[in-house]
Amino acid sequence: MNYVERLDSIESKPYLFSYRRCPYAMRARMALVESNIDFDLYEISLRNKPHEMLAISSKGTVPILKLNQLVLDESLDIMKWAYKNSNSSKSLSLKLEDKEVADKLIALNDGKFKESLDCYKYFERYPDRSMREYRESCYFFLDILEKRLQVTPYLIGSKRTFLDICIFPFIRQFMNVDKIWFDNSKYKKTRKWLDSLIGSVLFKKIMEKPNYS
Repeated sequence: MNYVERLDSIESKPYLFSYRRCPYAMRARMALVESNIDFDLYEISLRNKPHEMLAISSKGTVPILKLNQLVLDESLDIMKWAYKNSNSSKSLSLKLEDKEVADKLIALNDGKFKESLDCYKYFERYPDRSMREYRESCYFFLDILEKRLQVTPYLIGSKRTFLDICIFPFIRQFMNVDKIWFDNSKYKKTRKWLDSLIGSVLFKKIMEKPNYS
């Protein structure tokens, strides 16, 4: 993963438009790095999005991966591409039955939980309910994770998988809304799981700040 200040006209490897704190961009970067794919990283400014990015995807959101004529502007698609083209010696694929579980949990994470998380995180924008009520609307998903993590240290088995990386950045966001509450909540296994991912070499690497010197 190399930070670049500008985009070269000739593409010899993938480059990723990203924003450091975006959870969707986080999981895309984690998948690319874990797959040992060499790529250039273009850190955007949300206030001044590069025209090169807007030219290849009118959505105007990150992450976006580009390699020659290939353009992927959904984080899950980028992750799947990374694992399919992995240069890692680790086995990164899921068994069929595990994949079915993963698909259901990712759909919940990216759907109902993300909607509840946004209301909790930005509760001032939604005065119809209190911050506590919005937090409680997130419990359904945390309960599912906590139950799974009672059995294994990761969401599927004893090793980090695609599923952990997909969901982790959003639980980290949830924690950061009220860290004191989360630290003292009943979600002890989820907190341990979260700590292991936050402390991982992989996460520390993808959260390094740009250094263009």
